[in-house]
Amino acid sequence: MLAGGVAFLIGSILNGVAMNIGVLIFGRLLLGVGVGFANQSVPVYLSEMAPASIRGALNIGFQMAITIGILAAGLINYGTAKIEGGWGWRLSLVLAVFPAVVMTAGSYLLPDTPNSILERGQPEKARQMLQKVRGTQHVDAEFQDLLDATEAAKKVDHPWTNILQPRYRPQLVLCILIPFFQQLTGINVVMFYAPVLFKTLGFGDDASLMSAVISGIVNVLATMVSIYSVDKFGRRVLFLEGGAQMFLFQIAIGTMIAVRFGVNGDGELSRWDANILLLFICAYVAAFAWSWGPLGWLVPSEICPLEIRSAGQGINVAINMIFTFIIGQVFLSMLCHMKFGLFFFFAGFVVIMTVFVYYFLPETKNVPIEEINQVWKQHWFWGKYILDEALIGLSRNDEGRDT
Repeated sequence: MLAGGVAFLIGSILNGVAMNIGVLIFGRLLLGVGVGFANQSVPVYLSEMAPASIRGALNIGFQMAITIGILAAGLINYGTAKIEGGWGWRLSLVLAVFPAVVMTAGSYLLPDTPNSILERGQPEKARQMLQKVRGTQHVDAEFQDLLDATEAAKKVDHPWTNILQPRYRPQLVLCILIPFFQQLTGINVVMFYAPVLFKTLGFGDDASLMSAVISGIVNVLATMVSIYSVDKFGRRVLFLEGGAQMFLFQIAIGTMIAVRFGVNGDGELSRWDANILLLFICAYVAAFAWSWGPLGWLVPSEICPLEIRSAGQGINVAINMIFTFIIGQVFLSMLCHMKFGLFFFFAGFVVIMTVFVYYFLPETKNVPIEEINQVWKQHWFWGKYILDEALIGLSRNDEGRDT
């Protein structure tokens, strides 16, 4: 997290003072490095620190911060676009210094997780930290789980090699497909290019930026819904409901654009049509924000045993960033060639990913992170890959847990 904060800080400063395109690109690259470090470390940190009963809600705090950042960026862009003199973009970029400073300074104040302390050979300090974050002295059962997981992790010298073994096949497949599917929902098409998209559809300049702000507000509010419901209803319910809702409104958006603009793209939206289209887009954003948005980070961070957790999250981040880049690069070309068909294209992938979740993603709600292998073992398909020796905490009764 510290490395990510420093990269953010330097990148933000360079973007604000850039005198040529080379410096601007280098600053953006540093921001990308910061995103990589943060996405790798924060979800895992939150999952390891949180009690099983509220792990989902606390982990989604990460996605909540992202949605607030997207909303803040939209508001800042709306304001700086009105600055005369051509320097508003610099202010927009350099303001990222403030959250970068908070992230860098905050990393000094955060304690290490009990898992990481144990891995460094300090069991007593790890127990004390576990007692502190749980708010009780009675942590024997959970601490034993951590000890067992640490002993298993010590037998693995190369996590990146071991994660390719058949015994970790469920985790590897999910850490690849979840971020892949997350990007194929098409959400970054809406969030990255919302002003361009709205302007293309006939909104004015100010209306385009304000529409992006409105979708950002919906994003924040819907993420709050996820925080409330993820540990109450479970991950699968949110995935399945969100998938169905995204599919319906992507079809509605594509159909409306097809009717109003046709294949040639000739047409216009009335004020009523524009409001209806914005409503459809907000409903789609809401569905993503309480399902694939936060769960795309939560689930990969909680399904891997300690010995491959860093590798699993690294794969998750890498796949996510690769497809974010690819979709960001090809979207405008796809929009020009496919027009309304682009929304049908993403809707098709939403169907595929929803069916995949239904059959291949087990429920991890309220399961202690070091006992996740028990869930895999009970799954109709993945169970054959999980060895009995990989099951931690099986002999202990859940009623005796102290968490």
